[in-house]
Amino acid sequence: MKKRASAPAINPVDASSRWTRRDWLRASGATGLLAGMSLPTLAQPVSAAAEEAKAPPLPALGSPLALPRIALLDGTVYEPSASAGQPLLVYWWSSTCPFCALQSPSMDQLWQSQKARGLQMVALSIDKKPEDAVAYLKKKGYSFPAAWASPDWRKTFPKPRGLPITLLRGRDGKLLLAEKGQMFAEDVEAIAALV
Repeated sequence: MKKRASAPAINPVDASSRWTRRDWLRASGATGLLAGMSLPTLAQPVSAAAEEAKAPPLPALGSPLALPRIALLDGTVYEPSASAGQPLLVYWWSSTCPFCALQSPSMDQLWQSQKARGLQMVALSIDKKPEDAVAYLKKKGYSFPAAWASPDWRKTFPKPRGLPITLLRGRDGKLLLAEKGQMFAEDVEAIAALV
């Protein structure tokens, strides 16, 4: 009988100072366990499911990211020229997304702490109606700049597969970060180092 090789020992003090909760979950196999579970399917309109199936993957790091002009929910307009040479955070979300509900408070804190350093942000809601997004933002007290990404507008700037989606473009116009799924608070806080 062959003896199995054991995994190298990890000093928990050293590792914990560098690892996030996401890293620990990946290393422990918890993410694989969750992925293999058969969970009940959430009710989703066929059109939304079909749209998600056709969604593109995350853009590649280092690729240019150009967000088109879009009307914001506060009545102002995001103009691409206003964010030229500045870091731009693009956050796809929905008021009905439970993972977005967990990530959005951290996104608002990041916005509040980094806007003075030049961070530009547009949170793109994929709610069915803009009124749903407006009501949710008001209820939660979020102040980050948000827009309703209508199905027509998404033809020019398609949402990547998944939700939430977090993209950070650097001052040079190239993508520094592309995350699909919920980011933990410490992961969102770490974005500040890239701004």
